Amino acid sequence: MNGPVVVGVDGSQSSLSAVDTAAHEAQIRGVGLHVVHAFIWPKMHVSLGPSAMGPADGGLRNLAVRTLDEAVARARAAAPDVEVTQDLITGEPLAVLEAQSRTASLVVVGSRGMGGFIGLLVGSTAVHLSTYGRCPVLVVRGAPDPTGPVLLAADGSPQAEAAVGFAFAEASLRGADLVALHAWGSWSERGDDDPGHPDNLVDDLDRLQSTEERVLAEALSGWQAKYPDVTVRRQLVRNRPRQALIEASGAAQLLVVGARGRGGFAGLLLGSVSQAALHHANCPVAVVRAGQLDQD
Repeated sequence: MNGPVVVGVDGSQSSLSAVDTAAHEAQIRGVGLHVVHAFIWPKMHVSLGPSAMGPADGGLRNLAVRTLDEAVARARAAAPDVEVTQDLITGEPLAVLEAQSRTASLVVVGSRGMGGFIGLLVGSTAVHLSTYGRCPVLVVRGAPDPTGPVLLAADGSPQAEAAVGFAFAEASLRGADLVALHAWGSWSERGDDDPGHPDNLVDDLDRLQSTEERVLAEALSGWQAKYPDVTVRRQLVRNRPRQALIEASGAAQLLVVGARGRGGFAGLLLGSVSQAALHHANCPVAVVRAGQLDQD
């Protein structure tokens, strides 16, 4: 899909950081940037204009307009060549962003917010947006290394194919290496000395590792041919997936995960691994759902 990059803003510092990232994404993709503020207050039946005792530029509507104007000015300063549009939309933030995702190539949000986007990563909210959005969702967080690689959570499942393609495309657009990390062996939270630990139920760990190496190679092979300009580094690690991803994200500029997985990344976005990435990764996290690349 060649739609614009959409960024949700609420006036928080986190959302302004999201504007910077979204402007860069729009620039490298050669598409426009659409800045959106969800204006929920009309639905709450409260006064939107300035109070009789307050300044003429006060009131909720004027605050929303200033929030948008500040974000747009920041976007234009970050990417002068990008066409920037804006929209003040009455509605609940997640419903607004979900609707915007139908024509967007990417939706970008901050990891924390206030006002219209308060609690964006609390509870099931991020899961909802990532699960039901029509395009990939990029959550801006951490302190990314601008010279670092794009980090891919690779599990070899058909459901993760879209995430693999997105990661290759991002690495190509950014001129970055791609690190494909595949965690195997320690799939559970049990200790290594637990008789029920998966590692202790396998007689031939070398054979299992060879199988996992083949799974990783097959997951990447077709995409490597499509993006010959991308240098790929494979990392096969025996570690808990969330620990491996969080540690590796410290040297990355972007972490890409699928919406679901198998093996080391089973239940991604439904369990602790995805929640750990969204809350604790040291760089922005892009969530890509199966089938989303088919919209291109």
